[in-house]
This record gives sequence, structure tokens and C-alpha cells, in this order.
Amino acid sequence: MTSPGLDQARVERRRREHERQAVVFGVLIAFLAVCGIFALAVYSGAIAAPFNRPFNTVGVAEQETFPVPCLPAVEGQPDGALPVAYSDVRIRVLNASGEGPDGIGQTGLGGAYENALRDRGFKVDEATNAAKNLTYSELRFGKGGIVAAYTVAAHFPDIRLVLDDRKSKDRSVDLLIGSEFEPPLDIADVGISADTPLTNAEGCVPTAEIEPQPRIGVRESTDEESATPAR
Repeated sequence: MTSPGLDQARVERRRREHERQAVVFGVLIAFLAVCGIFALAVYSGAIAAPFNRPFNTVGVAEQETFPVPCLPAVEGQPDGALPVAYSDVRIRVLNASGEGPDGIGQTGLGGAYENALRDRGFKVDEATNAAKNLTYSELRFGKGGIVAAYTVAAHFPDIRLVLDDRKSKDRSVDLLIGSEFEPPLDIADVGISADTPLTNAEGCVPTAEIEPQPRIGVRESTDEESATPAR
């Protein structure tokens, strides 16, 4: 049989436990309510957030972006610029991947692209290492090479088009292979034909409104690098 004193002590202990639980839950609920009100105020712009650091996807901010030039009017092609014959497109392949020894580019990458482009009929003037490393592959060209660049771009799933400051009569195109490179599309998936006008890139800008970028040069090789080129 339980004594009245023990029963009373048990009741008091349970009462104190319930009081402590009520205090703890009350504090938690109040804290959550304050957090919710603060978040709502920040979201609505009523107060400034205590931090102002943008969220960046890894790799996206590593390389500057440039406006893409629109296709020019071509004499004798009133419906729009037609693709340039592959044999008339001069390409310089530059390995800008920076993944090889001493950051000079993944070995053999430039040569692989050179062979792929030659097999498709393009004229490759040179395949070597770029003086600058890039994250994403680019086609660089002057005002005279816009149609040729669009023609080459059709062979890649996603490639950046950058107008540079080479002479306006220079129709050559530089292919710079970045570290996040993608191989050319299968030839059957290239969506251009000789008798169908090319389509402007989405959001393109008239050439006159673009400030051309400096042309990226070739990396000067040391004697050791010359013996085992990374292209």
C-alpha cells in the first residue's frame, strides 16, 4: 500500500515536469514565430537581410560572358545568310583546357578536335595551346567571320560565340577548347544545310553595338613542352 506522502511527492514531481515542458515548448514556439516573422519581412523587402552574398553555381562565374553578334546581311542571299562551305572555313584550334601538366592543356585534346573537324571538311590551319585557359569552349572570330562561326557552332551542342578584334576582312575562326569541353555533335545531328539560311542566336546583338574582345594568342612553349605538346 502506498503512503499518502509518496503519492503527494509523485504528484508534485509530475506537476513540476509539466511546468518545465510548458516553458520549453513555449520558448520554442515563440522562437519559431519570431523567425517566421523575420523571414517574411526579409522576403517582402520590409527589412534588409543581414547578408548580401549572391549564390553562384560552381563554374558559372569563372568566365566572363559577352554578347553574341547577329548574322550580317549577305549580298545575293536575300532570305538570310547561308552556311559557309566547310572547305572555305579556316579554323585555328587552341587547347585552353588547362588540365594537362603545368596547366598547358589536356594532352591530345587539340589534336582530337583537329582530326574531327578535318574529317568534316573544315580547313584547320593550326592546333596548339592557347595563351589563356577557359572553363567553357568558345568560338572567337572577327566581323568578317560571323557566318563562318555560326556554321562551325552548328556542330557543337553548346558553344560560346565571341567577337574579337582581328581584322574585319579576316574570316578565320578560333576554336578554344575549355576545361568543360563537349565533343562535336554526330554529323547526322548537325542541323544546317547548304540551301537553308542560318538562324540568329537568341538574344543576339547587332555587330555595331558590340565592343570586340582582344584576340587570344598562342602559348609560348618551353623546350620541354615542345618535346611533348599538349595539343
